Amino acid sequence: MPRPARNSRGKSPSRAKTVRRRRSAPARLAPENSGERLQKVLAAAGVASRRESETLILEGRVEVDGQTVLELGTRVDRDTQEIRVDGEALTRPKLVYFAVHKPAGVVCTASDPAGRTRVTDLLPPETGRVFNVGRLDLESEGLILVTNDGALANQLTHPKHGVEKTYEVQVMGYPDASVLAQVRKGMHLAEGFARAVKVKIKSRRKNGAILEMVLDEGRNREVRRMLAKVGHKVQRLTRIAVGPIRLGEMPRGAARRLTPEEVRKLRDYIRKNPARNHSKGQQARSAGKSAAGKPLTRQAVFQGRQRKRQAAGGKAAGAPKRGRGPGRKGGQR
Repeated sequence: MPRPARNSRGKSPSRAKTVRRRRSAPARLAPENSGERLQKVLAAAGVASRRESETLILEGRVEVDGQTVLELGTRVDRDTQEIRVDGEALTRPKLVYFAVHKPAGVVCTASDPAGRTRVTDLLPPETGRVFNVGRLDLESEGLILVTNDGALANQLTHPKHGVEKTYEVQVMGYPDASVLAQVRKGMHLAEGFARAVKVKIKSRRKNGAILEMVLDEGRNREVRRMLAKVGHKVQRLTRIAVGPIRLGEMPRGAARRLTPEEVRKLRDYIRKNPARNHSKGQQARSAGKSAAGKPLTRQAVFQGRQRKRQAAGGKAAGAPKRGRGPGRKGGQR
């Protein structure tokens, strides 16, 4: 009886194929739009840096629910899935939640080559590995939430949840009713359309006014750019609330733990407002469908991407000019 053919490694083709299939078998992973990236989870657990965690994954040393994961960017749910590195299970750190009053001049980055003070430097030294929920620019101050709860942080920062952030803004000049109406109506910035959910004048001062603005998304320096576009330079910007959590009377540079009641309020806030700033059409497009529920064609996807590029960098050279269709205001969709 003839022996089966063998490959260069001395294994039969069928056996080699079986081994490869077993090695790359997918684990029961979290849905694509939920959970956290595996390398981020490993880094947060203190296993290694994020870059080193990527190497561990590529080397086949990480398992999720008993299955080896080889793909970077794989999303997992730390609360419901077992993750092992070199056969040892990750210990689940105790979840911590802080409110920090960021002063101007403090950065929101995880590391700073210039050695400037970071938001996480304001926490007690025994806190462990944590990260900011969102950011404030260098000149801005106010409330920043800090935690090691990646799932909650993702919900608080994802645009689809529309978590409202409230700002107290000191501006030059006195905005009139038409200016406030324009800020509420919205305007085009480089990366897309932006608007304030609410805006009002709190008080007037010499040569300026103090506004209270509420936004439900977090583009870079959005408040400053919106007000500059309507002719009012921001002199001072303080975030005074994130959802139900308020800055209160915390002094600059102070940090405090959130109470269990405040954490519960944050979770309830997300649960009651699952998609506050997504219209039906926006939700459908994010799911790869038209507003009517039909799958988007390749051409429709390409045109959507092209519109985003044009909004970010102006019309591409040679692109045909498009007029405003009926019921469309300045290209707003």
